[in-house]
Amino acid sequence: MATTGAGAEAQGAMEIVVSKSDLQKELTATQGVVERKTTIPILSNFLFEAGGDKLSITATDLDLSLRTSCPAKVKKEGSCTVPARKLYDYVKLLPEGDVAIRLLENHWVAIRSGRSNTKMVGMARANFPALPTFPASDVVKIPAQILRTLIAKTIFAISNEESRYTLNGALMVLKPETVTMVATDGHRLAHIENSKAKFKVSGELKTLVPKKAMAELNTLLQLGEAEDVEFARDESTLFFRVGSRLLTSRQLTGQFPNYEAVLPRENNKIVTVKSEDLAGAIQRVAQFADERSGAIRMRLDKNEIKISSSSTETGESEDTIETAYAADPVTIGFNSQYLLDFLKVASGGEVSMELKDSQSAGQLRPDDKEQDYKYRYIVMPMRI
Repeated sequence: MATTGAGAEAQGAMEIVVSKSDLQKELTATQGVVERKTTIPILSNFLFEAGGDKLSITATDLDLSLRTSCPAKVKKEGSCTVPARKLYDYVKLLPEGDVAIRLLENHWVAIRSGRSNTKMVGMARANFPALPTFPASDVVKIPAQILRTLIAKTIFAISNEESRYTLNGALMVLKPETVTMVATDGHRLAHIENSKAKFKVSGELKTLVPKKAMAELNTLLQLGEAEDVEFARDESTLFFRVGSRLLTSRQLTGQFPNYEAVLPRENNKIVTVKSEDLAGAIQRVAQFADERSGAIRMRLDKNEIKISSSSTETGESEDTIETAYAADPVTIGFNSQYLLDFLKVASGGEVSMELKDSQSAGQLRPDDKEQDYKYRYIVMPMRI
């Protein structure tokens, strides 16, 4: 796929015509990967490579890269680099129709569309980092719909603290008949398993997928129509091929925590409630929670859940939800935002809340009849 750009540039080569809509679509797909603030200027550029009947576009920030392509009339094969953000903003403003792109001397690039003529300052193609190539073997197909669901149900629980390196991604575990994804930031844990698909793996394949790679993968899955994602890895890189787009990510190294040790087993105080009722009550009460901790108090008592909060600055609030509950009363504190994050993706319907006591982690599960997924969310309690 890569062309050797030095000779092409010397002749002032590379000349192509692409449709504005095709080009804009691919530039949009790559925006999340381009480095905005970088000390390495070439990373702010796209690599354009023209050959055959297509234009290949690559963006990278060294941790993550995306290669994509669009149809093109290639008059002269060659390659160049173009400032990514400036090109994207400019192409969006062009009228529909053809866009002619030509490499000039000194790495400048001419762009013509209708009556618009622009020259942009590029950089030497030789400075653009070399990228890993997709492995020839051990490729696993993962249904796109399943991967999209796994990401949506876990990505919000990934830690943002860079010091907690192994928590900056989600653990994906592939077995011949199941795929599981787990994410935790040390305060809560999201765990989802799908047992509907079959995978060509022997034993189990464990991979730590960085948060940024998951976010970009999610974007590609929303944009594309691919039914499957081809997943592969080598010693240092993860590869996800989504249709004609290839996302590569540097692997996270290190040991993901033993999450199975924290999955609750004796939470026998169980209550089921409509997720929208619970979310509404938490949102109202959280307005009066301590701003820093977001802590709310939950009390399960005979046939009701009482949710309350108070702060010396703003006041206090209480909401009551009627629901069947006959076990012993229990009072527990939670970070309100952690609960809302789960309820946002729990796909409506009812959720069951399973508690043990005021000091032990609570577990929430969607009470849906969908058998393809097992989804559980564990939240550490707060002192209130």
